[in-house]
Amino acid sequence: MLVISSREFRANQKNYLDKADEGAQILIQRGKNKSYRLVPVVEDETLMSKKEFFAEIERSWEQYEKGKFTRVETKVDLKDFLKAL
Repeated sequence: MLVISSREFRANQKNYLDKADEGAQILIQRGKNKSYRLVPVVEDETLMSKKEFFAEIERSWEQYEKGKFTRVETKVDLKDFLKAL
């Protein structure tokens, strides 16, 4: 893991972004008590706010309570479910 200062990151952004793309773990320290992890966002990753996340959980729970779900109990069930997607 690379641990760098925010000043070092600003001075060499391209270098550290390239390293993150290559899989390096990079931690950027800002001041005494703040740190940030630099990770690339992959194509299939969805970013959502905490509010959106909990709203999606609530919507899913409501669907479950209404019986709008697919029960998967075996490997065969799972394979059939995934094929249907």
